[in-house]
Amino acid sequence: MAEKTEVRKLLVLTGPALESEGILSLLKDHFEIHQARELDEAIHFMRSSHFDAVLAETADFLPLERGIVTQQAATVLDTVGDGVCIVGPGGEMVWANRPLKDYPKEITDPLSNVCKEAYEEFATHGISEKGRRYSLMTEDGKYFEVLCSPIRDRRNLLKQVVAVVVDASHQRRQQQKLNAIDRAGRELVSLEVSESSKKDPIQRLSLVQEGVIHCFREVLNYQHFTVLLLNQRTNELEMLISEGLDMECEKHQLFASTEDNGICGYVAATGHSYICHNAKEDPRYLPGLKNAKSSLTVPLRLHDEVVGVMNIESHRLACFSEDDRQIAEIFANYIALALNMLNLLVVERHTTHTKISGSISAELSGPLNDIITEATEVMEDYIGLDDLRGRLNSIIDSATKARTVVGQLTKSPESGVLSMPSEPAQKDPLLVGKKVLVADDEELIRQTVSDVLCDFGCIVELASDGAQALEMVASCDFDLVISDIKMPSASGYEVFAAAKKKNPSTGVILITAFGYDPNHSIVKANKEGLESVLMKPFKVKELVDGCHAALCQSE
Repeated sequence: MAEKTEVRKLLVLTGPALESEGILSLLKDHFEIHQARELDEAIHFMRSSHFDAVLAETADFLPLERGIVTQQAATVLDTVGDGVCIVGPGGEMVWANRPLKDYPKEITDPLSNVCKEAYEEFATHGISEKGRRYSLMTEDGKYFEVLCSPIRDRRNLLKQVVAVVVDASHQRRQQQKLNAIDRAGRELVSLEVSESSKKDPIQRLSLVQEGVIHCFREVLNYQHFTVLLLNQRTNELEMLISEGLDMECEKHQLFASTEDNGICGYVAATGHSYICHNAKEDPRYLPGLKNAKSSLTVPLRLHDEVVGVMNIESHRLACFSEDDRQIAEIFANYIALALNMLNLLVVERHTTHTKISGSISAELSGPLNDIITEATEVMEDYIGLDDLRGRLNSIIDSATKARTVVGQLTKSPESGVLSMPSEPAQKDPLLVGKKVLVADDEELIRQTVSDVLCDFGCIVELASDGAQALEMVASCDFDLVISDIKMPSASGYEVFAAAKKKNPSTGVILITAFGYDPNHSIVKANKEGLESVLMKPFKVKELVDGCHAALCQSE
């Protein structure tokens, strides 16, 4: 019994010999025959169907083999994502792969012109020309790169142009966004440098905030974001900017930790950016934007040290890509640089003050000591002359006080108040009898401010945190409220808002030791009529002047 053949489907390129010798009739009894009379027809059959074998006469075999190779090459070119075409001297399209055939006329028409221009350039430059790169942009903003190469015959005569068309719209948009971020970041930094010398720390902060918010909205096209700064002393992440997020999320107390502190805490602790593709399924995600579905969080870095985090949220699933991460990291570095410059300028003010005071102290302490010593010796020569000895005593007392004051200038006051008076102050007519609430979670600062105001005739009550301050504001009528901007339980803005709601005529002063404004307390309060702001450390005169301003403006 004959073995059953495995060849079942046969393509036959018919030739005179195959027909005259009756081979086709014999084969039809054993195979499924598909007959082609021309080479192009055979190639068409192979393109549209699968065959177990191909039968052709010897004379047709080589052309058929070449046709098969050409067909395979065309099949490969049809599977690539980029457009490929062959164009004649006049720009006519001789052949194109499937992706290019799918392009609309808005692309193929200008592409023909580009290839025609390339053909003319190849003809002008001769056989040494290898290829040329062109760009093509459509009216709807799509961007294509076109690589044209010459097709020459065996005599090096130019026949056609082959073009590879790459849709580079995404890469171009990415580069444009990177350039925009770079410009916005540079403007943010240059604005801080050029304007900061004319403004106080709170005004400088507002400049930075405005620049950051503008870039988020106009350049990055993000509407829901927050910037948190890392408190190096407490390891807590403190709110700097928050736009478009729920107010409840601003009350979260987050620390730089990989556990139980959300994505922001994880990024601050590790320094690694984090893309949350699905907020509901990510165990690290903590609610920020209502109904948020994805988020992107990147570290703020300064000299390879993490100084905070930047968090962006979206209502769409998987909204953020690696490209978005790259852009966000670049912008975050600019924010860190701008904030560092702001903080350096604040530190610089105090550092300069300390250096100058130290220099004065060094220069004056010697002469003051000499005055005290010489005056004491002179007194020994004038025993019995009480009037002259009294005048010398007065000189010694004045020199001693001057030496003490100069020495105090070089110290960093933990109380937050510079140049504490050595003697009780005289009662101030505007402050006498005024009922004042001082709210600060640091006892030393709270008590020091109270002591100063009591000396000037105020009646002072104290609150050790935000919750207590809100309770006291609700139950008592105060002429003036002085509150730190960042306290447990409630912010300075909440205290300000409560005081104004209870009695619009109550004066309010917000004080801060930070170079930034957590929770927007000062920025928001300024828009609603805040009378005065004090930056720690402040002088007694600055405190008193602030009280005067707040009380006068509120009347």
